[in-house]
Amino acid sequence: MVARLTIGEFSRITHLSVRTLRRYHEQGLLVPADVDPASGYRHYLPEQVRPALTIRRLRELDLPLADVRRFLAAGSGQGESGQGESGQGESGQGESGQGESGQGEIVAAHLRRLEDRLGRTQRAVQALRELLDPGALRDVALETLPGARVLALSLDVPPGAGTGWYDDAMRELDVAAGDRPVLPPGGRYAHELFTGGGGRATVYLPTEAEPPPGAVRALRLPERTAVVAVHRGPHDDLDLTYGAVGSFAARRGLVSQGLVEEVYLVGPRDTGQPDRWRTLVAWLVEPTEPVSARRAP
Repeated sequence: MVARLTIGEFSRITHLSVRTLRRYHEQGLLVPADVDPASGYRHYLPEQVRPALTIRRLRELDLPLADVRRFLAAGSGQGESGQGESGQGESGQGESGQGESGQGEIVAAHLRRLEDRLGRTQRAVQALRELLDPGALRDVALETLPGARVLALSLDVPPGAGTGWYDDAMRELDVAAGDRPVLPPGGRYAHELFTGGGGRATVYLPTEAEPPPGAVRALRLPERTAVVAVHRGPHDDLDLTYGAVGSFAARRGLVSQGLVEEVYLVGPRDTGQPDRWRTLVAWLVEPTEPVSARRAP
């Protein structure tokens, strides 16, 4: 005789409230083994305990409903809900051939998303602690950046374009540079790119290589005056470094040229460890005195 559990008994075994079990049923996540057509009473099988607890953990980890259904379907080899009327949803292998492999891929992808979210949260906490500490100041200086010969690609970035445009531009520059040695890449960006989400950008690679026919061109960057700081680590809190250089310029009455320059001293091209990234942020300003005067002994 098959042991069947009332929804109350099943609730006590799983520590899932009756309300939650009803919601799982309505969402197609955990279908009772039997529903009395007259009374509407739900009954479950002991074999459904593990699937019920698994669903609970997946939802606690914020796995979207659609992915939970895919997870259950991969384990049962059944339809979208992954549960049949028999309630045998804990099978490790289904006739679909996905089985544990398919479930593992779904969970692994979600865990990566959670790890990314956790990393962003930790970096946000670190940034907040720095902002709340009056003594935590970033090293900022007024410098003259040397001129350089570069291969450059300029474009107008539309609002909401994301960051894919930068990757595309760098690929074109890499092709143009070939195997010629290059210095760290950089970019010159209009402030509107950050304040309005879109604007003019020029991405460059310092190299003596000649550009092929096309959009890439050779460009001579002049000596330029800038308020500079080296940003250390991921770019999540790059705004703190921007805030530091912009405030430095404002307090000293320096006139902005409407451009900011970033030089990727160490970046994703060099290492997959964001904590090792180093980005020079240069807030370009009008010179306070002629270059020759600044060089005079």
